[in-house]
Amino acid sequence: MVDFVGAGPGAADLITVRGRRLIREADCIIYAGSLVNDELLKDAGEGCLIYNSAKMHLEEVLEVMERMEAQGKRTVRLHTGDPSLYGAIREQMDALRARGIPFSVCPGVSSFCGAAAALEAEYTLPGVSQSVIITRMEGRTAVPEREKLHMLAGHGATMILFLSSAMADRVQEELLQGAYTQDTPCAVVYRATWADEKVIRGTVGELCKLTADNGITGQALIVVGDVLGGDYELSRLYDRHFTTAYREGEPPHGGGTTS
Repeated sequence: MVDFVGAGPGAADLITVRGRRLIREADCIIYAGSLVNDELLKDAGEGCLIYNSAKMHLEEVLEVMERMEAQGKRTVRLHTGDPSLYGAIREQMDALRARGIPFSVCPGVSSFCGAAAALEAEYTLPGVSQSVIITRMEGRTAVPEREKLHMLAGHGATMILFLSSAMADRVQEELLQGAYTQDTPCAVVYRATWADEKVIRGTVGELCKLTADNGITGQALIVVGDVLGGDYELSRLYDRHFTTAYREGEPPHGGGTTS
């Protein structure tokens, strides 16, 4: 059995209860050493084999999984954040399926959630943005033509960019071709939830300078959108006059209830 486990955004205590249990039960752990907090490895049992996948290619990772399976051992594939985002797990799952090796996926807290906590932000604010675009700047690996950054920027929704802080100049240029302006709020969150977390706030027009002045070249998220500003509408969910499936709204000024 192979368990794909989301390690969380960085802080060791942000892994899920299930994820920690699977680490403790594992006979072998293959972890993304460039990004996963190695404090998590202290939960591994005595005799657990540990491999750093930062130094391995896909075939080597699969060979370890296959060898462990042949020995009746349980493997944890420990990915950063939640493995469904930029985790390259589909190719691993398909290869295991082809080999008849069973697997499961344990979700984790993504770094974009950790960034929201660091920013004390809500990504979906009434009257501002009800959508979140998670994407990255095109680099050595292409993105689909319809997902070029300037095209996605046309929506003006909350945007979170992974794997893009080293290309802040290009990101800034692409964002300004969309619905964002020089004054649209943005932030760079370096190593969200880690002990050395850094939050840098500014505007889209300052983005390139923000990363350069703070020496940010990687391991950071770029968050863009008016949700980082101060203007928004109150949610109707807790409006005393708004009727929900669980609560009858109070009559406004003595009139009938709203729905």
